[in-house]
Amino acid sequence: MKLPINLSPPLNLTINALQQSYKNGDFTPSTLIAELLTEAKHYPETWIHLLSAEEVAPYVKALENKTPEECPLWGVPFAIKDNIDLAGVPTTAACPEFSYVADKSAYVVQQLIDAGAIPLGKTNLDQFATGLVGTRSPYGAAPNSFNPEYISGGSSSGSSIATAVGLVSFALGTDTAGSGRVPACFNNLVGLKPSKGLLSTTGVVPACRSLDCVSIFSLTAEDAQTVFAVAAKFDDSDGFARQNPLTNQGAVNFPAKFTFAVPLASQLAFFGSDQYQTAYQDAIKQLEAIGGSKVEVDFAPLLDAAKLLYEGPWVAERYVATEDIISNKPEAMMDVTRTIISAGDKPKATDAFNALYKLQDLKQLADKLMADVDVFMSPTAGRHFTLAEIAEEPILRNSQLGYYTNFMNLLDFAAIAVPTSFTAENMPFGVTLFGPAMTDQKLLTLATRLRQHNQLPLGATKIAYQATASSLAPSAGYIDVVVAGAHLSGMPLNWQLTERGAIFKSINKTSANYQMYAVTGAVERPALIRTSDNGCAFEVEVWSMPISEFGSFVQGIAAPLGIGQVELETGDILTGFIAEGYAAEIGTDISEFGGWRGYCAAR
Repeated sequence: MKLPINLSPPLNLTINALQQSYKNGDFTPSTLIAELLTEAKHYPETWIHLLSAEEVAPYVKALENKTPEECPLWGVPFAIKDNIDLAGVPTTAACPEFSYVADKSAYVVQQLIDAGAIPLGKTNLDQFATGLVGTRSPYGAAPNSFNPEYISGGSSSGSSIATAVGLVSFALGTDTAGSGRVPACFNNLVGLKPSKGLLSTTGVVPACRSLDCVSIFSLTAEDAQTVFAVAAKFDDSDGFARQNPLTNQGAVNFPAKFTFAVPLASQLAFFGSDQYQTAYQDAIKQLEAIGGSKVEVDFAPLLDAAKLLYEGPWVAERYVATEDIISNKPEAMMDVTRTIISAGDKPKATDAFNALYKLQDLKQLADKLMADVDVFMSPTAGRHFTLAEIAEEPILRNSQLGYYTNFMNLLDFAAIAVPTSFTAENMPFGVTLFGPAMTDQKLLTLATRLRQHNQLPLGATKIAYQATASSLAPSAGYIDVVVAGAHLSGMPLNWQLTERGAIFKSINKTSANYQMYAVTGAVERPALIRTSDNGCAFEVEVWSMPISEFGSFVQGIAAPLGIGQVELETGDILTGFIAEGYAAEIGTDISEFGGWRGYCAAR
């Protein structure tokens, strides 16, 4: 065991990397969690309740009766927004007078714990999950993980920061109006807002119960997919729960060539931020580079629906959720929170029905727009405000942050926020991909392709992004392809895979029956030649490619390379890159490096 763990710079806490570290014996869950709890104390505004060593010990000890093979989240640390119950720990919703100690964990939290995940603590939030700013808490404003002068985004501020700075592998938030997406954008994270009802809200303090979703913050889309698969279990005690259809279980393919809808130019709003406007145009180019074709559509039905959330009767749901405290102890609420929620006792039943009728009409129009494209895309937020700017206009600028998010749950869409770039001031920007309910897995597949393309670092840790194995199952219409050199993740020709809709599946090794030569050309490439003696095993990657794209891919391969059969150390034989024998005469033998990455690192 290697001790102590060096958390400066942070560890790579992506689920795949963490599991590999456990397997290598780099550290144990007990050692890791102890180090993370110590480090977490340096972020006081992130936590409302950080677990003590005594409180976390039972979760670590429970792993002794579990195995990594049967528990997909074995030893994985996570954080919980403090409007979601964890047994034996106070739930405050960022209002001390509201606080209660939960007898049992929220249903979704228990699913994660049963799968081996270890809670580190309860995170800060905008009080009663009312806000998109991350400043509306008596426990302090949680500063942005890149620049403390900027907001972290809310209401799930603490969960986003804990993930971004490398204290946890993932975190739970909630998302009624954008709280699982705006903080993801501002902290360079993936933020999954699942379809309503797929993640149980039993044990969650409601904001608008008919709209609330438990959300997932993660460093990669692959990790969001892993957590989603565990968390999306039907809860028959939740009146708003919905069954997850088979078409939305396991990794689901996304078309290699696809259309994506964006708002009309006149409907875009960046609230004076030229940098976010530029970053948005770059994101469009990224989607086009991975096979997308842009279609401008009239977002009016979506934007009109967004106005209903706070201007319509839905604010009454927030009043219902907090009626006891706002009626009997209103001074316990922050002024801005009380101002917003107190308006909820004014709408009449007639207002509610009229709004429902209007929403249903807008839903019909929105669904019609969505039927004509493969996915919708918009900025996650139009501008990133500073703490000072929010203090100047707390309600107006909070409203501006919801411009692209408030309609999502009203119209019953699934959505995922994905980082795409950094501004000239080194602040994160990202877009939201969204589609009909129960298309979560398709959106996660597209989000993975986008992350593989832009290769942004993990959160605020500066750790390089590395593609991890996909659970995408082989299917009719797809072919597994072995790549060994310039097509590897992050290498110069990897785009030839991603633009064709190929999905990274795994890192493997060939059998020990090959030699590798470096061959010069427009792009230097490795030539893999099978040999009967003095052979070596080389690191390779397996990608799953649509068969419809395979022909054009092969056409671009220059001699002496070609496509043939590659034997892996597992004994599997897959289609992949091989080379003609004369490559040994024109190339340089690089077999000693064990693969193309090793050779490139040694140059």
